[in-house]
This record gives sequence, C-alpha cells and structure tokens, in this order.
Amino acid sequence: MAKLIGISGSLRRGSYNSALLSAAAKLAPTGSELSIGTIHGIPLYDGDLEAEQGIPEAVQTLKDAIAAADGLILVTPEYNNSIPGVFKNAIDWLSRPSNDIKRVFGGKPVALMGASPGGFGTILSQNAWLPILRTLGVDFWSEGRLLVSRASGVFDADGNLADAKIEEQLKAYLEGFADFATSPRSGR
Repeated sequence: MAKLIGISGSLRRGSYNSALLSAAAKLAPTGSELSIGTIHGIPLYDGDLEAEQGIPEAVQTLKDAIAAADGLILVTPEYNNSIPGVFKNAIDWLSRPSNDIKRVFGGKPVALMGASPGGFGTILSQNAWLPILRTLGVDFWSEGRLLVSRASGVFDADGNLADAKIEEQLKAYLEGFADFATSPRSGR
C-alpha cells in the first residue's frame, strides 16, 4: 500500500490547489492512501525563534507525517512566476534542524502538480522547485507532470473537480506516482 501525503502551498479558502489536492485524495489508486497535510499554523521562519523555542508544533507534526509517508506530493500555486512564499517558508521550517533533513526528505519520492487560472498551469513554479528538491536530497518523480491551466473552469463553485479530462489525467498521474513511491530503488 502506498501511503502518500500531499501539501497544498496555498492558505486561501477556495484555493484551486487545495481543491486539486482534495480531488487527488478522493481519487487515490486502489491500495493507496493520500492524506492531506497543511502549512496552516507555520510561522515565518526565524532562527531566533527556533533557538529560543525549538521547532513549532505545526512544523513537527508535518515533518513526522512526511517522514512516515512513502511519498510526498507538493501541490504548488504559482505567484509571480515562482513558488509562493508561504510554501517555501514551510519547506524552510521542515528542513530544520539541518541534521533532520535526511530523515524527512532524504530519498523521499516527491512529485509536483499545480493549478492556475492562467494558461500555462504552474510550469514556472514547478521548475522553481527543482533546485530546492535537489538540495533536500529527494527522489524526484520526473516521469509525471500535472499542470492544470484555466482552473476556474475545472472546478465547480464548491471546489469539486468538474472536468472529466483533468480527472482522468489526475488518476493516471496518481497511479504513476504511487507505483514510483513504492517501487524498490537503490539508495532507499
């Protein structure tokens, strides 16, 4: 069984990326489970705060959930052609202390997907994640890419996936990543 965790990089109610992650959780392949983690409650990274108070509870909870999962899906919005600051901030906290990076991210299968109201999906944001993922030492799944463009027409007013073509693409994407996350590879 593939035990996956997904994180939306948006804090906004009505986020297309959170809706995409919710749809993914409902469409997880048979024999797989996709739980939803959250970046809500993660403060701005501050080395003084870390030194004085340690790792915030919201960060520790998410770190432990990622470490326990077979794979991680980052569902990334695109702000100003790049990664949203709140999402990068969460990853900065999740990589603290630095000697815990290997436990949380080292060799972890990671996939990217995203939704955008624009016509290019989240291609620039997904590309901007690559050096960060390399630095964290993840096992990046490069065989699949899900870029949902014109997201306002893909989800209904309640945030449910309403586009059959995108649903099929999402199912195939999830099946491919679940297989990748549970396949034996050297280094893991």
